[in-house]
Amino acid sequence: MKQAIIDLGTNTFHLLIVEKIDQSYKTLFRESRPAKIGQAGINQGIITAEAIERALTVLTYFRKVLDEFAIAPEQVAAIGTSAIRVARNQQEFIDQVRQATSVQIQVISGDTEADYIYKGVRMAGTLNDATSLIIDIGGGSVEFILGNQQRIYWKQSFEIGGQRLLERFMATDPISPGNRRRLYDYFQEQLLPLANAIHQYQPNALVGSSGSFDTLVDMWYMHEYNHLPDPEQTAFTLPVEEFYRSCQLLVGRDHTERMQLPGMIELRVDMIVVAVCLIDYILKTFGISRIKTSTYSLKEGVLSSLP
Repeated sequence: MKQAIIDLGTNTFHLLIVEKIDQSYKTLFRESRPAKIGQAGINQGIITAEAIERALTVLTYFRKVLDEFAIAPEQVAAIGTSAIRVARNQQEFIDQVRQATSVQIQVISGDTEADYIYKGVRMAGTLNDATSLIIDIGGGSVEFILGNQQRIYWKQSFEIGGQRLLERFMATDPISPGNRRRLYDYFQEQLLPLANAIHQYQPNALVGSSGSFDTLVDMWYMHEYNHLPDPEQTAFTLPVEEFYRSCQLLVGRDHTERMQLPGMIELRVDMIVVAVCLIDYILKTFGISRIKTSTYSLKEGVLSSLP
């Protein structure tokens, strides 16, 4: 049986089509496209008319792919996250998408999003018996989960995603030292519940879920081996010194210079600046020195939850 998952992220829309064979899944199609539905509206709680146009362009293309693979409507799980979750015109957006593409969006809470991310990361094989801090840095929200292979101990979704941070703190490109300090102060203020949970559960590693973490792994591979990693590999251990090498390069350069870095993609070139600032803040504030990454995230978590 075929199944499609659409993850309607704040910055990027993802389509995953799989076929279930016995108890395993074979990937038939996987693609990510920028929709940027949070751009210019996320901090005001609205999806702008231009953002709706971009969303419909991507979803019309996804609809064509779904038809080519003969996916029935009931076999499509379309998941709406932060930008749609907080939008005052949420229903109007959902209705327009349904009318134009027959895709029915299900908007999930930040708590449910964290659950799916945990399940996706667990599927990738990044967790063991020790407690890890799982982080998924989206465009609208960031999910933090403390847990191991067996269970979640604590989780919370914070509305401090990359698009929000870009619009609030990146008035210049490269980001100015003053704005970077303001950004770190903002993290300290917003992430008090996380600080308390880390104090209680003492994670020994940070596990990054896809997105900017995938790009950091690509940059590492291009620097170290001159080629991209095997697309079939789902879990990596990113050397912490390699993270700091990339962090320095990313924060000190502008858009054009970042695009020239081997391993960089257009999809992440701006948001990765505030993402690495957040990762840097977490590592230093909580004394974490191990970074693991998972190419699996929400999509695979949704897939693992289907009957």
